[in-house]
Amino acid sequence: MSRAERTADDSAVIAALDARERQLRGLLIRALDGDSAAYHAFLKQLGPHLRAYLRRRLQSQPDDVEDLVQDTLIALHEQRHTYRTDLPVTAWVQAIARYKLIDLLRSRRSRQDLHEPIEDHLSFLALDDTEARDARHDVEALMRKLPDHQRLPILHTKLHGLSVAEAAGVTGMSESAIKVGVHRGIKALAARLVGRR
Repeated sequence: MSRAERTADDSAVIAALDARERQLRGLLIRALDGDSAAYHAFLKQLGPHLRAYLRRRLQSQPDDVEDLVQDTLIALHEQRHTYRTDLPVTAWVQAIARYKLIDLLRSRRSRQDLHEPIEDHLSFLALDDTEARDARHDVEALMRKLPDHQRLPILHTKLHGLSVAEAAGVTGMSESAIKVGVHRGIKALAARLVGRR
């Protein structure tokens, strides 16, 4: 595949992921405003993405996937008031799904089995397994271009799901530096994505 074809493919994947994020976010915001049809559509569209995300992580326990999808959807329903409309809905959903997955793994495996590589968490809303792998590589490549004071706060808070205080403790940065790093890092990533288009 030529560089031009790869760039075109990358742009198409990014555009599809952006469109999916906008659609899910719009449905959830309408649902939070009381639109029950939008809420039903949000949950219905989210189901296949959750299923793919969890199936990939539970290859050795395929019978648990559907139960975990249902547990995650219930948790999303119970925690819907925690969604902040200024954040990507996919990050919020992924954090809840990840916590449900960890709860399951804790109940079944030793603590040692809980450690998953970060790249496993970067492909939540990819279009399929092939595109998930490509999207993961794209995100990793973009993240590598950020300086540590932006990359580490995003990595720990947005991808690992740590609180600002926890990320500060892990990185040795102040909480305000973590917040600034996330804000500026996301802004830099968005600028790079716009530049690639």
